[in-house]
Amino acid sequence: MTVESALRGAAPHLLLDSLRTSLAHLYAATCADLLLVDYGFTTLRPVEPVQTPAGMPAVPVHVGPAGRVLRTQQPYLFRDVGPTATVYLPVTVRGDRFGVLLVTLPADRSGPTTTASLARVAETLGHALRVADRHTDLYRRTRRTHALSVAGEMQWDTLPGRACTGPAFALHAHWEPAYTSGGHLLDWSATERELLIVVADGAGPGTPAALASTLALTAIRNARRAGLDLETQASLTDQALYGQYRGKHPLAALLLRLDLTTGEAEVVDAGSPELWRIRSTATERIELDRQLPLGMFEDTVYTTQRLRLLRGDRLVFVAHGAADAPGGGEREAPDGPVALALAGDGGRRGEDVPRAVVRALRHGAPPGVPDAVLVLCLDWHGHDAGTPGTGRHDGPAPGPGSP
Repeated sequence: MTVESALRGAAPHLLLDSLRTSLAHLYAATCADLLLVDYGFTTLRPVEPVQTPAGMPAVPVHVGPAGRVLRTQQPYLFRDVGPTATVYLPVTVRGDRFGVLLVTLPADRSGPTTTASLARVAETLGHALRVADRHTDLYRRTRRTHALSVAGEMQWDTLPGRACTGPAFALHAHWEPAYTSGGHLLDWSATERELLIVVADGAGPGTPAALASTLALTAIRNARRAGLDLETQASLTDQALYGQYRGKHPLAALLLRLDLTTGEAEVVDAGSPELWRIRSTATERIELDRQLPLGMFEDTVYTTQRLRLLRGDRLVFVAHGAADAPGGGEREAPDGPVALALAGDGGRRGEDVPRAVVRALRHGAPPGVPDAVLVLCLDWHGHDAGTPGTGRHDGPAPGPGSP
């Protein structure tokens, strides 16, 4: 029996037991343990205690071989003192990092070929975890260093995850606080031809804001899945929020549709979060024509604007609830926290950008900036990113009037 078939047939809460049996049979593994990253992305926590007197403690994500594998997403073979070796493997699904798998096996059975084979096992485990997570609380309990608030539980149940990657793009997100909720909204959907993204500032902390954001997200998904365009998605969400709250819980949102074959984007800016672009060595805030936030007034009509991405462009969406009123906003100062964090990008990996911006806003911002921050980073590789000989920024220049 293959590892894949064994995991498919295992009870959701017994994935690790099934995996251990398979690895012992196929690789003579003596031990296999799974560490999951917590909601705050600070520690790696064992799914269950290791059957030793000391057990396995949680480990920080920034130290040790497990933390290194989580950060670099590269397997690591460590030859133990004695006759065994331990292989550390990233457990990741389409860019969304779940944790690290540790497999101990005889040293004479270890090597590059075995490590590569186990890396595929870890990827298979990631897909199995994503399915099992719908049927057991085991893995969500493991990921908590402390209790979530009710609003935080709602937010984790509605947001799509921390990352999504494809041949033409990579999305990476981070938000804090992780165990409560600022009411932020985030969603994406990808097909062969298009990527749709929505990012919204929170309506405030606590359950009322989480309820408003959940209603808005449900309305957007309902309209999107019906095949409606961005303007209609925004209008129907506006109607749903206004019908429920009569303007008491408006939501500043940005909806974007990216054509994955051309890099052309349509944007609806409904009093939106900040949008920044890093192109080559230049960092700039993209100024769009702000329209009214969703749910502020009845029957608001929304229009799209156009944006052109070139291969190698990076877009950073920043939602921290501190956006100015429509029409009255000013650019962040050149020495502002977001500008400084992005100006120091220096080739930083996309998965590291959101945390850097969140840290800058939460720990280095002036008084008055809310503690709740959500950041999404979109790296655009181009639809033919894997084609040899293509340049970083080839293709026609943006048309007149395009940001």
